[in-house]
Amino acid sequence: MSYYKIENLEQYFKHYNKSIREPRKFWGKIAEENFTWYQQWEKVVDFNMADAEVKWFTDAKVNITKNCIDRHLSKRGEKTAIIFEPNDPSEEALHITYNELYERVSKMANVLREQGVRKGDRVCIYLPMIPELAVAVLACARIGAIHSVVFAGFSASAVSARINDCECKMVITSDGGYRGNKTIDLKGIVDEALETCPSVTKVLVAKRTKTDVKMKEGRDIWLQPLLDAALDNSVAEIMDAEDPLFILYTSGSTGKPKGMVHTTAGYMVYTAYTFKNVFSHEENDIFWCTADIGWITGHSYILYGPLLNGGTTVIFEGVPSYPDFSRF
Repeated sequence: MSYYKIENLEQYFKHYNKSIREPRKFWGKIAEENFTWYQQWEKVVDFNMADAEVKWFTDAKVNITKNCIDRHLSKRGEKTAIIFEPNDPSEEALHITYNELYERVSKMANVLREQGVRKGDRVCIYLPMIPELAVAVLACARIGAIHSVVFAGFSASAVSARINDCECKMVITSDGGYRGNKTIDLKGIVDEALETCPSVTKVLVAKRTKTDVKMKEGRDIWLQPLLDAALDNSVAEIMDAEDPLFILYTSGSTGKPKGMVHTTAGYMVYTAYTFKNVFSHEENDIFWCTADIGWITGHSYILYGPLLNGGTTVIFEGVPSYPDFSRF
């Protein structure tokens, strides 16, 4: 029997008991039957609790974007992967198919490579909830760069602290962002943050608000012309199961923000599995997680979880109170 999809309460308890009695067999079967791998693992899990070291799917090779995008193209290519609902309700929503998402992510991945980003480099993404945010995250994963998404409501000092902690090489931002009836000067915040960030050599700037911004020569580049010139196909980097996928920082409410590192294969399997079963996801569902991608909930249940399951996910740019509380 497949352990991946839980149909009823009786089946839930059977699966639960199996996961407790034989966790290696349970998770190994889920991983083997439901994902695309370049190379199988030597061990499902290897751990040393005394040193708090846990490794999942040791020596396996994989790329999470192959599982989020490529493997869906033959059967779900024209299915909507992302629905973008803009801040302004009069602005038309955007429906991005899996084929279109592949092309967008490939173009961004090629841009990142052309700009010198390599496997293992850290990229700070400071964007509003627009399609470019999802595309940038997936493009980093595509080439093996480690993405560090910073919520686009944080201050310059919060941005600089996170950039410096993981020594980001690049920042991807926008001219600004909309939040209800406000326009946020994201580029200005990045400029202030980078006064104390020596590791950053390039800033890619997307246009959203079309406001005037200062562009620093040799560092700042408008993103769209680069995308227009990029190829719309790309080869995914082969990643080790334990290679870092992303770093996400705590809010810093209890002191210095702490960077939480999530590795590739274990995160992929549990995120896909929990999305499928916690939310009882079916093929034609439209799923909306109301978080921001800047939080772990957004990483897992706006982006990676739905796409790993070939679902349709909503990215909402706005806030629940604009233009009034009926927006949701």
